[in-house]
Amino acid sequence: MTYQTILFDLTDGQATITLNRPEVRNALNARMRAELLDALRRASAEARVVVLTGAGRAFCSGQDLGDGASLGDIDLERILRDEYEPMLQAIVDCPVPVISAVNGAAAGAGANLALAADVVIAAETAVFLQAFTRIGLMPDAGGTWWLPRQVGFPRAMGAALFAEKVPARQAADWGLIWEAVPADAFADHWQARARHIAIGPTMAYRAIKTALRAAPGNDYTAQLGLEAQLQGQLGRTRDFREGVMAFLEKRAPGFEGR
Repeated sequence: MTYQTILFDLTDGQATITLNRPEVRNALNARMRAELLDALRRASAEARVVVLTGAGRAFCSGQDLGDGASLGDIDLERILRDEYEPMLQAIVDCPVPVISAVNGAAAGAGANLALAADVVIAAETAVFLQAFTRIGLMPDAGGTWWLPRQVGFPRAMGAALFAEKVPARQAADWGLIWEAVPADAFADHWQARARHIAIGPTMAYRAIKTALRAAPGNDYTAQLGLEAQLQGQLGRTRDFREGVMAFLEKRAPGFEGR
């Protein structure tokens, strides 16, 4: 696929996907959703870490309300089922860690796109906004799933009902995201985070993602069993042997992702 609305770069095991419609604050239209899905599938097969970020001043302003049919003809259920669900599921199902590097405002579906990643790193100037009630809708794109699990029911309900901006520092304090970083250090910081994962023990990262994503649906016994299964697999990897040898020899490990 030739990309028109995103940028895709794959270098040294790191796939960087940049939403690239800065003139509309990277609003999601049908073309962008299709291209993002294609890029995520490509990155899943080729990369050791995936970064999702935005061009310009915003991360993503959510659904492009000027895209496609007139307001009276928009089939929101079809769009969510056919276009959003595969794109969001590709992030969750990606076998390697996905980082959202939130460079600016993340609103509506754009906020929940960011929250679908495994790690969210935001510039302190960024904000998160469940903007849906401003246009008579409810949170979608996974918002009603992520919010109560990450910040608890009271904050999730307040964010959804009042549609108020949550600054990045507050989002980090709530546990909605991993960290908020000063804007002048943001690009260097998320790139360093991505490099750390790209050269790390890829199979271990995959197992961590599998286990933590499965945990909400498992009871304690099932989760213990999953941990044992995954750890057994990791114990047979080259990276485990290299990690132990590096520890004993007091040197940095050279992980190969296998």
